[in-house]
Parts: sequence; C-alpha cells; structure tokens
Amino acid sequence: MAMSWTRVLKRGVIPRETVAQFVGIRSFAVAAKGKKGGKGGAADAKPVLSKEMKSTTVFGANILKEGSDPKIQPDSEYPDWLWHLVDKRPVLSELRRKDAKTLPYEDLKRFVKLDNRARIKENNALTAKN
Repeated sequence: MAMSWTRVLKRGVIPRETVAQFVGIRSFAVAAKGKKGGKGGAADAKPVLSKEMKSTTVFGANILKEGSDPKIQPDSEYPDWLWHLVDKRPVLSELRRKDAKTLPYEDLKRFVKLDNRARIKENNALTAKN
C-alpha cells in the first residue's frame, strides 16, 4: 500500500519537498538562493599562488589563526626515519613463503601480527551466525 502511494506522490502531483517530508525521503541540503558568500567574506576567497610560492611553502599546514604556513626545508633538515615511512612492507602471503628463521626481526614481528589477525578473522567467520 505504501509503495503505491509513494509512486503517486513522486509523479509530480505534490511538490517534491512535501513528498520528502511526508514519506521520509532523505536528500541533500540546498543552499539559500538569496544569500551570496559566506560569513567570512574575503576569507572564503582562495588566494592566487605563484609556482614559486607553491614549490617553497606547505599551504594549509598552518593550524593557528595567526601565523604563516611553514617553508619547505632541504632534505638534510628532516630526520632519517621520515624517508622510510613510504617503504613497502611485505604482505602476509609473501612472509609465509619465506623461512621464519631467516626473517629480520621487524618482518618476523609483522608476520606474527598479520598471521594472528588472519586466524582471528577466520575463527570469527566460522563462528558467525548466518
């Protein structure tokens, strides 16, 4: 019964906003037509940046109201561990193929963690109520 009413209401007999309130349909909010710009005024406008400024400054990294965005430093100014964050770490299947006795300590720790996680997921899948 409810399905037939929603079809009738959606055909355009009643305005869509009224249909959404009556039937309970969710949709995106629509901005007011009379209002132009936000509260901030000039703060909402994006500054025009030159290529030189883009290559020397980290824009958007300043979280304080007052202050400026930090400048990009030479690579020698950053700690060594920072460059290893993007290194690829071996996945569980790759670690299983290798001999556990020859693995470095960090890879062995990762293997134990990933294997334990896989066993827990497998046990949860077996005991799950379907």
